Formats: sequence, structure tokens, C-alpha cells
Amino acid sequence: MVEVFEYKSAAKTVTCAGNGIMEISDRNGIKCTWLAHASVNTQFVTNRTNYSWIFDWAQLEAQGCDGLTGSITVRSTTNSFIAFNVNVDLKNTYQIIADEKPANHGGYSVTYEYSLTPQYTPIQKISYDEMFLPSELTDAILVVDGKKLNVNKMFLSYHSEFFRALFSSNYKEGSMSEIPIEDVSYEDFALLLGTIQPKAVFPHDKTVEKLLEMADRFIMPSVIGQVEYHLLHNTTIGNEKLMWMADTYGMNKLLEKTARHTRSPEKAKLLRNSPEYKKLSKNAKSIVLDWIIQLI
Repeated sequence: MVEVFEYKSAAKTVTCAGNGIMEISDRNGIKCTWLAHASVNTQFVTNRTNYSWIFDWAQLEAQGCDGLTGSITVRSTTNSFIAFNVNVDLKNTYQIIADEKPANHGGYSVTYEYSLTPQYTPIQKISYDEMFLPSELTDAILVVDGKKLNVNKMFLSYHSEFFRALFSSNYKEGSMSEIPIEDVSYEDFALLLGTIQPKAVFPHDKTVEKLLEMADRFIMPSVIGQVEYHLLHNTTIGNEKLMWMADTYGMNKLLEKTARHTRSPEKAKLLRNSPEYKKLSKNAKSIVLDWIIQLI
């Protein structure tokens, strides 16, 4: 289903006075400042209205959005003019859309609404088979779901205590030509290892939970660090779920941030009634309580 961001303004009166700012809205990661100003040409006795919208969608860009397309519809609540559309194509995170229309008179009531569709660069499907082909740098083969992943022992050992132990002489696997990895799917395991490759596969909202689960099992703190960075800066996941993930997987910066966002009775109540609240540790609940106490 295609995501569409829609907004409708309140009715505002257009005049020749003031700085022309009619309304400032902030919805769905889109900040919009609407301006309208009427002018009169005394020589030709004509009225015109200049409309402009200043869009700031930097928040959406941080979440992976490449642009917004759609239209703005302007209407008179008193039928002073026929409704008209303005095409919108936002490529810069701070961009002005403007139009000018004739008017019968000044001092009329106007509303506008926009309908904008976010544009994303299609995520290219990663070929894990190509990523883990043998080369002069690989010296071990891991077998998952019957598929082989060629890896470098030293590189994996650097990132993971699990593999450091697995490749050591203390385990029989350390001397095996092909090492089986059980109870994990090929896609999930390749996703994990792909996150630390030179051409890394970066975390996004659809992969963070699986990456955290896998990084915890295979003791790969650098992957948890990458996920935490994404969740601190680029996610649209709800605060309650973020707090649970932060608490469960030891992401302390994220835990502090999510706790800080509960510093109001309304947000604290949302957390208390969420399914994630029962899963939180006593330490996480204590951190939240400390922030709430600061309000008293």
C-alpha cells in the first residue's frame, strides 16, 4: 500500500496587512509554513494574492526518504474563487512552493490541503551468495542450511567472542574444513555477517529486531552498536518498543533517550499500558521513574 501524507489547514483570512504567515504545521515529519498576502494594483485596479509554502522535511530524509511529490489544493470557504491545485515536487529538504492568483477582492477566507507521497530509492536485494564467495582473504567455510559462506577467521574473531572461541584449538570445529552453524536460517545469518562486511548492509527498521537477536546470540557488540545508532537517529519505531529493545540488548544511550521521552504524565501512561512495559527490567523502570520525578 502506497503511503500518502495528507493535511488540511484551518480557515484563514487573506489581507494586505501583516507578514503574511497564515499557519505553521508539523505533521508526519513535514513542517510547513503557509504564507498568503493580498496586493492591489491601483493603476489597473486589480487584486492578486501571492501564496507560498515553505516545506522542511529533514526528519523524513533522516528516515530514508528521497523526496515528496503531490499537490496542494487551495479553496475559498466563501466561494470567492474557484479552487485550484499547485503541483509539488520536493527534492531539497528546505524548499519553497509558490503561486500567484488573481482575486476579486481582499479579506477573504481560505484553506489549503496537501497530499504528498514520499519517494524512496528501491532497496536493492543483497546477493549474499556473491558476498561470501571464496577469495584469497577467506580461510574458513561456515555451512548454514546447506549453503556455504566463505569467511576470514581472524576478521570474524575480532568482531565476535563466539567465533573467537569456535576457531580456537579448544574446539573441534577449529580444525574442521567446513563448520556447521545450527539452529539459524541462512538469510538471518548472512544478514548478520553482512553488517560487518567492507560493503556493509546497514540496519533499517525492518531488520533491527532480527539483527539484535542474532548479534546477542553470536556475541557481536559492533552490530548492536550499528543498530543503536540507527535507532537513535533514523527510526520511526514507537518509543515503548524502542525502550524494550534498548533494555533487552544493553543499548544504554537509546534507553536514556527513550526514558527522557516519557517525561510527561501522558507519555508515562502510554508506556505503563503498553505490552512492552511488563518486559522491562527493574533498572529500566528505575531510569524512567528518575526522569518522571524530575517533573515534580
